[in-house]
Amino acid sequence: MKRRSILQLNYGLMILPGFLWLFLFSIVPMYGIVMAFQNFNPGRGFFGSPWTGLENFEYLFLMGDSRQVIVNTLVIAVGKMILNLLFPLGFALLLNEVRIYSYKKFIQTIVYLPHFISWVILASVVLNIFGYRGVVNSITALFGAEPRVWMTDASIFRQLVIGTEVWKEFGYNAVIFLAALTAINPSLYEAASIDGAGRLRSTWHVTLPGISSTIVVLGVLGLGNVLNAGFDQIYNLYNPMVYSTGDIIDTWVYRMGLINLQFSLATAAGLFKSVVSFVLIAGSWVMAYKFADYRVF
Repeated sequence: MKRRSILQLNYGLMILPGFLWLFLFSIVPMYGIVMAFQNFNPGRGFFGSPWTGLENFEYLFLMGDSRQVIVNTLVIAVGKMILNLLFPLGFALLLNEVRIYSYKKFIQTIVYLPHFISWVILASVVLNIFGYRGVVNSITALFGAEPRVWMTDASIFRQLVIGTEVWKEFGYNAVIFLAALTAINPSLYEAASIDGAGRLRSTWHVTLPGISSTIVVLGVLGLGNVLNAGFDQIYNLYNPMVYSTGDIIDTWVYRMGLINLQFSLATAAGLFKSVVSFVLIAGSWVMAYKFADYRVF
């Protein structure tokens, strides 16, 4: 009994730093939410700033910029959510058909590596590739096209953001599908082969049904990130020329709060996003349990 108490004490001490980090950086800062209901003045602080009720939220939704920012966030986030499900799934299915183990592991490692590169570094690579003297312009010049600065073109900025995000993450996201594929009973493929099914039919009638629950769970849980379009990526890639299509809630909050010093308005926008995200996450958990019998708790 004494030994058990000592072990529990050791486990408690082990997780204590994590709880302290959570409390100091996630719980304590939540007090700043009050700024969304104030005309916050840093000189007066939380207790001296006048209360304005819901005026910041009313002003937020009346601004034309805020509406465009919400649209940009939804388009980019939904595009990432869909393609980050389809591309990893397709890649996992193709890689699963490779029979040479060493070659299979080599490919998986190569496509897995970009996930570990920060967007601070990777953004420089992307900007150089799509720059005026970049690789893309060098290739298009062979076909007679005029060089252009791709990352300053608002009409294609969303597509470039979604495409580079999918390229960076599809190898990492495919790991979940590869793990799900190992759980499929090999005898099902043998039975399908005896019935005359080729690889394509086996994939359609055996592989996809075997991982359907994983696909549903990942798709449903991805709904909770509909308003998370990727601050670090877009902040390192965008510029004033693409604000009309590339500015998202997180980057807009950053500019309003830390550059334009409109603390209350930025806090109201951040709180709006957090509340909507909470509702979506809760709804995705319910849907995951309903359609895939997956319980988060």
